[in-house]
Amino acid sequence: MTDELSSRGHRERLRARLLQGGGDAFHDYELLEYLLGLAIPRRDTKPLAKQLLAEFGSLPVLLAATPLELKRVDGLGDGAIAAIKFVAAVSLRSLKTAALDRPVLSGWQALTDYLHAAMAHRVTEEFRVIFLNNRNVMIRDEVMGQGTVNAAPVYPREIVKRALELAASGLVLVHNHPSGDPAPSRDDIVMTKAVIEAGRHLGLSVHDHVIIGRGGHVSMRAQGLI
Repeated sequence: MTDELSSRGHRERLRARLLQGGGDAFHDYELLEYLLGLAIPRRDTKPLAKQLLAEFGSLPVLLAATPLELKRVDGLGDGAIAAIKFVAAVSLRSLKTAALDRPVLSGWQALTDYLHAAMAHRVTEEFRVIFLNNRNVMIRDEVMGQGTVNAAPVYPREIVKRALELAASGLVLVHNHPSGDPAPSRDDIVMTKAVIEAGRHLGLSVHDHVIIGRGGHVSMRAQGLI
């Protein structure tokens, strides 16, 4: 009972600090500790918070982890895993909302912030397509390929077919490099040109292909590659 009361008092002090001064003064493990405490109220969650950060390396990588990856951590139950994934979902929803309802090309930073949060820390490659209307506003963001640590299957005809189904006028292609280096490969360039060619006669424009790495991103258009 003494340990439980001590943990409760500690959480109350963390809560008071957050409400009074915001989260900037907190260590990552303290933010995570409080979150875990909401899901595991009768346990001192500081050791678990530090263990998670040690195993995953950083808070962004932890939030990007899949439920299956999180389940491998001893002491982390479904309630705590759900709490972590809810925070990740809220963060992504906020960033995605900031990128909606405005032309993508004039809100490029908001779009890349969202894509970096969604993809930079994935351990496998993912390919997604941002479908745009004739005002270049996002109408759909869809994952169209998931793969291994260095490849995700991409089929240009399927991308064009989906664009026609959505009555899209433009595309932004996006994928991540789990290695962390966003430099485009030869295969990336060849695949991008294949999508451009497949959509050319249908009036479908490929505005860019963005490659996401942990430290940043590369625009193939800005690089003069398309």
